[in-house]
This record gives sequence, structure tokens and C-alpha cells, in this order.
Amino acid sequence: MPGDPDAGAARIQKMSVTPRGSMHLCLAVVIAALIWSSAAIAQPNDIMGTWMRGDNAARVKMAACGDAICATNIWIKDPVIQNEKVGDRLIFKIKPSGDGWSGTGYDPQRKLNLSAKLHASSDSMTTTGCVLAGLICRSTKWTRN
Repeated sequence: MPGDPDAGAARIQKMSVTPRGSMHLCLAVVIAALIWSSAAIAQPNDIMGTWMRGDNAARVKMAACGDAICATNIWIKDPVIQNEKVGDRLIFKIKPSGDGWSGTGYDPQRKLNLSAKLHASSDSMTTTGCVLAGLICRSTKWTRN
């Protein structure tokens, strides 16, 4: 009957979650929150995407390539002067380390092996490569593009 307060109470009882169902829902929410927060804490900032080199003379795309991460030139301001070309790539075998990434890099165009460290924030990245057991190192700044 319309306006019957007992009919409304009966509908609410049918819609309410049982204590057991409520516990499962609460547990699912807690587990999802823990998974999300641990993933956010465990990974350093994302290095994937497109980056402009600090001298504004090259743009690279960082992306997975097999079990490595490749930095592939997608734009070069002046290929003749820079001795670089679109499509050149640097292959990184790196893993999360502290607040960044570290491991090794290989430049197939120059047949050069190096140690590598990368540190990124949401819109900037610094890469450091060293050769000759760390005797010669070079750092480069990048801006997310």
C-alpha cells in the first residue's frame, strides 16, 4: 500500500548488505588499496614516453623493446652536424633502483657499452652514462614532450 511505512522498511531490509557480504566488500576494498599503494611505492617515476633533449636538438621515444627499454630518436634538428639520425636507438637493460633506474646501455651505432642511470619526475629526466669503468661519464637533461 502507498504510504505504508512497513512496506518501505521491508524494501530496505531486502536491499541491505548482509554482515558477511559487507565484510567481503570491505576486504576487497582494502586489498585493492594495498595493491595500488604498494605498486605506486615500489616503482620509480615512469620513464616511458617522448622526451626532448635539453639542447632541443633531439627528441626520443622511450618504450619497451623485448626485455629492454629503447630510447629511439624520433626527431633530430640537424643530423649532419649531430652525427645522429632518426631511428638510432640506445638499448637499456635497466631496473628500478632507489628513486630511479640503473643498469647498462648499448649504443649499436657506435658499438658502445655503458653503465646507465636514469632519474625522472613527471616532466623531467636526467640520464647518466659512463664508459671505461666509470672514468668518463656524461649526463643529459630531458623534458617530457
